[in-house]
Amino acid sequence: MNRFDKLTANRFDRLTVKKYDLLITGVGGQGNILASDIAGEVALAAGYDVKKTDTLGMAQRGGSVISHVRIANQVFSPLIKDGEVDFLLAFEKLEGVRWASSLKPGAIVIMNNYAQPPLSVSLGVDRYPTDKEVKKILKQCTDRIYLVAGTSGMTKLGNVRTLNIFMLGCLSRFLPFKVEAWKQSIVEHLPKRLHKINTAAFELGRKEISNVHVG
Repeated sequence: MNRFDKLTANRFDRLTVKKYDLLITGVGGQGNILASDIAGEVALAAGYDVKKTDTLGMAQRGGSVISHVRIANQVFSPLIKDGEVDFLLAFEKLEGVRWASSLKPGAIVIMNNYAQPPLSVSLGVDRYPTDKEVKKILKQCTDRIYLVAGTSGMTKLGNVRTLNIFMLGCLSRFLPFKVEAWKQSIVEHLPKRLHKINTAAFELGRKEISNVHVG
């Protein structure tokens, strides 16, 4: 029995639980799957039912990576229906735009201010959208858009690979889970030598989302 199964087996029932459908999207190498594992485990430890699934499209070569994490009192399917995403955590801007149609009205979008143009853009076949265009597309569904300085901030911190933990720090401000539960799950997934920098990344994410302008 793996860790995810053990948490499911040990979860306690809650009488009233809100639904949280989380979509995490980015490109290969950004740590999508680890982020979805941690978010799911924190929810399970808090007594929620969780279903998740990950889709990798040539992930090791910078292709799209999408994770569905569904959290509720009882979840029957791991896939989020179009128009039902409560939270979109986008590690790369264009990948976030691709999933705009999946947002429910008033959803929360937390988007890393980072562009990794696909091959079609590099070859001059397509054009990468401007920030104004990105927001215009997203605002068709919601005004709750947080553009955060994840990649640049984690580069300054000393390890850009902590981006996924930074983004979880941002997300943690909106979910009813204890900060210590997030940190505990983070350190349990990482070697001891990475605990300090990833804990710092998580705290910087929480700070960033509190200060960034919405919309």
